[in-house]
Order: sequence, then structure tokens, then C-alpha cells
Amino acid sequence: MTERLDAVIIGGGHNGLVCAYYLARAGKRVRVLERRHIVGGAAVTEEFHPGFRNSVASYTVSLLQPKVIRDMKLAERGLRIVERPISNFLPQDDGRYLKLGGGLERTQAEFRKFSQADAETLPAYYEALDVVADVLRDLALVSPPNMGEGLGTLLSAARQGRRLAGLNLAQQRDVLDLFTKSARTFLDSWFESEAVKAAFGFDAVVGNFASPDTPGSAYVLLHHVFGEVNGKKGVWGHAIGGMGAITQAMRQACEEIGVQISVEAPVERVLVDGGRTVGVRLEGGQEVMAHSVVSNVGPRLLYDRLIDPADLAPEFRRRVKGFKVGSGTFRMNVALSELPSFACLPEPGEHHQSGIIIAPTLDYMDRAYTDAKQTGMSKAPIVEMLIPSTVDDSLAPPGQHVASLFCQQFAPELPDGRSWDEAREEAADLIIDTVERWAPGFKASVIARQIHSPLDLERKFGLMGGDIMHGNMSLDQLWSARPILGHGAYRGPLKGLYMCGAGTHPGGGVTGAPGHNAAREILADGGFWRRITRAA
Repeated sequence: MTERLDAVIIGGGHNGLVCAYYLARAGKRVRVLERRHIVGGAAVTEEFHPGFRNSVASYTVSLLQPKVIRDMKLAERGLRIVERPISNFLPQDDGRYLKLGGGLERTQAEFRKFSQADAETLPAYYEALDVVADVLRDLALVSPPNMGEGLGTLLSAARQGRRLAGLNLAQQRDVLDLFTKSARTFLDSWFESEAVKAAFGFDAVVGNFASPDTPGSAYVLLHHVFGEVNGKKGVWGHAIGGMGAITQAMRQACEEIGVQISVEAPVERVLVDGGRTVGVRLEGGQEVMAHSVVSNVGPRLLYDRLIDPADLAPEFRRRVKGFKVGSGTFRMNVALSELPSFACLPEPGEHHQSGIIIAPTLDYMDRAYTDAKQTGMSKAPIVEMLIPSTVDDSLAPPGQHVASLFCQQFAPELPDGRSWDEAREEAADLIIDTVERWAPGFKASVIARQIHSPLDLERKFGLMGGDIMHGNMSLDQLWSARPILGHGAYRGPLKGLYMCGAGTHPGGGVTGAPGHNAAREILADGGFWRRITRAA
């Protein structure tokens, strides 16, 4: 007779590993099923050219929950995160540049090159964002109230709303602005310099197939600032060894506590009997039976491809069909013979260790989106370049480098039936040419490149529409409505079915929060920690 596990987890991405760890720590028998040959999902490190390794999809660290790092003892397992000396570097059309980060006074000095008023405004802006970001930090490890549960919903909403109710009127206005306004409208109310607004507005389009003029894009800006590195709020960093260092440390933590991890084990179907999940069937026909089925893949992949439509209510299927995916992301890694030399700042320096943003204005970002809506790809794409080999010499041969190119805006589906298989090289050339315009000689320094179009991201990592967030981070798909209102507390529409990926609260990024929270709810449903989990 086949042994029945307590939980089987579909997908070995970082949230799946986090969920597995907490379940196993509570004494549960857990098995993780990963389709690829390696766990980690989009947070993996691979050699893409002899001697050159890099993070394949996700590429930088800030949002990973400190509690998860502590509980899984990731630092003790070798994880080391190096902070960026400055956050971002933005070359400008007029030959100037703007550096963001490195402390308030340094950033104010940079802003004075563009606007004395903006430099003076910066402390108040930071304070306003910090207040709202602190509320989000507190809510990240709390399960949203699940609509439809009567008194429980009201009590949970009241507890979570207490922090917002405690804000003064000006702070509550900031919350409303950040959740509803466009990034441009929000930033226009604070700053006058186009360069300064671009420095902050870039975060509003990261993994967001939208314009900075799109209502609600201000929230995406906020989502990217509530992280921390080494105890420092709002800081970003590099994981030594690439993002795979995080997930391999997580794998070690899971295996040491008894989690079974199977790679090259693609799930074909979630098995349902009498309205309850009973396990999964792999593509080879093997069945894995479990009391709980936990999905670490995105909602669209789970409900469109892994569950028989007959097992889902028609209304739920309709809602899932309306769940929006597609982050407009095109991801590349390049092997370089030398560091890029930027026309505005040609010598090597701290800017090479920061996020290098090719998007000098909000208008540039808007045009990139408009182009992509019309033709499938922007004529002048938004490019964020990181060069992790400047702080981690294990990634490239001596004197050479690897660079991550995280690029927006590229439509999930091209017009006129054209496939990304036909257009991927064209898009990659366009991206290289875009960097070349700002860093002459860059194109000649490229030794090799690894290309991931939106379709490649879907095929390789199961990211539907190439969506790195597992679903749009829009107001209608946040908190209790992520992924669907009534199923926002990690529980699916079938008994025994749970979700632990970025398609649940608090959303995208390498956070570990959905995995942590889902494990807590699964244990609560099983009778463990029932009295304390909702308040923890």
C-alpha cells in the first residue's frame, strides 16, 4: 500500500522549500516535487558559458524575510549577502548621472545637482514611505482575512487594520495615494526633477507590465522598498554564489529536518476525490498520495493546467480566467570581457556594484510600455544591469565579468501570432544595442549571452506569461484578493488544497513570506498551534 504523506508540495522554488521546512519542523511528513533537475525555482545559479555563472532569473536580495533566514539558519549554512554601496545609478541624456543611496546626505548631494528643492524634500519623502513600508513589513508575515468566513473575517480584518487606523491623517493619505495613484502622479506631488522622479519611479515598473502613468503603479514602487539586508531597511544586496546560494541553503535545511525532495518529478495532475485533494500524479504515471496538496506554482498554472476543470466550480473557473499575468519581463545574462564604460562616468567605481538603470525619465518608461503594447517590444527598453562579479569573484574568470540584464517592457504575447521563439534574438540584440548607446564598447565586450524571453521564462520556470510575480501586483490582486477573494489565506477552493507561492500574499520577490504563512495555516487546519497561529 502506498504511504500517504502529510503534505506534497508542487514546485521546489524558494517558497515551496520554506513551506516544507516549517511543516517538517512541526513533525509533518513532507515531499517536494520539482519539475527541473534542481530546486530553487527562479532563484538558481547556473553556468551559462564555460567559466561564467550567474543567477538565472531572480537576481538580487532585499525582500527575503529575516525570520526565514533565522529559522532556517541560512547564514550558518553559508549564505552571505553583500550590500550594494549605493542603490542605483542612472545615466542621463544630457551627459550627467544620478546616484541613489549610500545614506541620506549622499543622496541629497546627488539631488542638488538636479534640484535644490528635491534635496530638501527627500527626508520627508523617506519618512512618509518608511511609515507605510513598516505597516507592510508587519503584514507580510500575517495571513490576510479570508472573506466569507463571517466573524473570523471581521476579527482578522480589525486586527490587521489597527496599524492603519493608528496612522495620522497625513499618513493615511499617503497610504491611499500609494495604493491607488500612478507612480507619476504620486512622485509629481513630491519632486520636480525628472531624473529624481525616474530614480524612484523605476521601481514602479519592475516586473510590472504597465506605464508609470498606470493607476496603482505607485504600490509596486512601495513593494520594492519594504525589504532589508543585514538588518538595514530598504537596502539591496548580492548573494555570494548567486541566488542559488539561498535556495541550496534552504534545501540543506529541509533535508536535514527530513523533507523528501524529488527533482525531475513533473506533476501532471492534482488528484481529487469527492471534492477533496488526495494527492498528485506525475507525468510518468506515478501517484503521490497526501493529506494536503500545496501548490508553489502560480495560480494560473495550477488551475488552468494541473486541475481537471470538472473539479472546479464554474464561477471559480471564470474568476481564475480573469486573473492577470504577464510582467513584461525579458531576462538576460551576459559574459563580459571587461567592465562596461559609461559615457557619463567611464572609470570603474561603485556604480558598477549598484543597479545600473537605463531609464532616464518617466517619459522614457512610458514610451517603452506604449511601444510594447503596440508592437510587442519597446524600441528603447528599460534595462537594469547588475554586475555581481564586481563583488563575487567566483562567478567569472579573473579580469572578466558577468552581468544580469533585467529588461522591461516586452509583451507576454506578440501581435499577429508571432512567437517569441522567432523574436527572442531580435529582442536580445535590441537590448545589447540599448546598453551600447550609454556604454560605448559594451557590445564588443559580450562573450556570450543567455536569453530568457517571456515564453522562455514560462517554459523553464512555469511562470505563466513570463510573470516573475506569479500574477499582476494590482490593487484587485493584493492582500485578501490574492489570488482571488475568498481564497486569499492560502487555501484553495478544494478541501486539502493550499497555495504557498508568490501568487498569494504578500506577492512577488524572493521573500519566503508566502511559504511561511501557508505552512502556518496548514498546521492550524490540522489542529496544531490553532490558538496562536492567527496572531503570530
